[in-house]
Amino acid sequence: MAPNDSTRTTEEAKDLAAGRRKTARYLVPVAVAGVAAATIGLVPALAASGDPDLPKISAQELIEKMAASETQQLSGTVKINTDLGLPSFDGLAGSLTGGGGQDEGSSAAPDAKLTELATGTHTLRIAADGPDRQKVSILEDSSEYSLIHNGDDVWGYDSASNEVFHAEGDGQREGGHGKDGQTPGDLPTTPKDLADEVLKAADDTTSVTVDGTSQVAGRDAYKLVVKPKQEGSTVGSIVIAVDAKNGVPLKFTLNPSSGGKAVVDVGFTKVDFSRPAASTFDFTPPKGAKVTEADEHADGEGTRAPKGHEEFKGLGDMGGLDVIGEGWTSIAKIEGPAGGQGDSGTKNEKGDVPAEAQQFLDALGDKVEGKFGSGTVFKTRLVNALMTDDGTVYVGAVTKDALVKAANEAK
Repeated sequence: MAPNDSTRTTEEAKDLAAGRRKTARYLVPVAVAGVAAATIGLVPALAASGDPDLPKISAQELIEKMAASETQQLSGTVKINTDLGLPSFDGLAGSLTGGGGQDEGSSAAPDAKLTELATGTHTLRIAADGPDRQKVSILEDSSEYSLIHNGDDVWGYDSASNEVFHAEGDGQREGGHGKDGQTPGDLPTTPKDLADEVLKAADDTTSVTVDGTSQVAGRDAYKLVVKPKQEGSTVGSIVIAVDAKNGVPLKFTLNPSSGGKAVVDVGFTKVDFSRPAASTFDFTPPKGAKVTEADEHADGEGTRAPKGHEEFKGLGDMGGLDVIGEGWTSIAKIEGPAGGQGDSGTKNEKGDVPAEAQQFLDALGDKVEGKFGSGTVFKTRLVNALMTDDGTVYVGAVTKDALVKAANEAK
């Protein structure tokens, strides 16, 4: 099927914004643990040969279809594959994310386990029955990690260590948190969750079109294509496969502007929209398991989302930071110690960083110079960061040249 929609008009943009707000209302929260959304992805589902012949639909109509979807029950299998182009160093993930250490209280706590989804390939089994019952299981070779939200209870279980994490919430969890904001926040583990983040960020800097059809997990789907209009973004395009019948996103693919393999790929390999059995969400700690309560975690301060969670709630959401630019080329500026002044005696030295982490940074870094002085650009295939020698950091889903330009203009 050939492309059948052009970039939306100004009037369509207003309708799109309204559609996004309505979309958020109907999205099913399918997970109960916080992690940086910008680093989570799922691999594409297996597609049947040949694209289905479906009635033509505009981008606005397709987004309205997504917004009108009342699907709140599903179960299925997804695969996670994130290719940020990061080098691999044993033990580094724990030192950078703060997850997995004994001081975190429990290996079954979400912030100790779900950071593993930030890289590599993973298989997940998910189930949802409305806003009060969800389950996500990470399947490994000889073990399984599960997060279960059932009414007022959130359970995490790591079969490898036989440890259990338990938190209590009010069932609604304002803003993705439980009572007193201490239960885990939502993790975007499905195409629906990630599609919502993208649509919330879409504005006049964005092109939204429909580009043909596909088949995902045996279901016919339309392909919604979201592209930055601005130059300098590391995002080339985002393709969302939307179920032609019920409007549920089935697949999410983020392609880098540099080309090559997708950075983030999301898709169901199996999906069933019937209501899961109530027993799916039942959980009783196994005999002999170590159980950690949320109010015992982190010395009574409740669970903690992985570092960076508040800054990276969604694409373009950098609340609380000094943001340069707009839309897809937004850059967050983070001042170093003493306001980033070079004569403050706070210049970063390699000795200030663990050797393991410094090895990682050196493998990513490119030395650069400009009006701002000198510094190092640390690169991934999606998010890049410039750290100047006075400690100021510029970070965003933008190219190295865009970071250097922003640093120069900030001086």
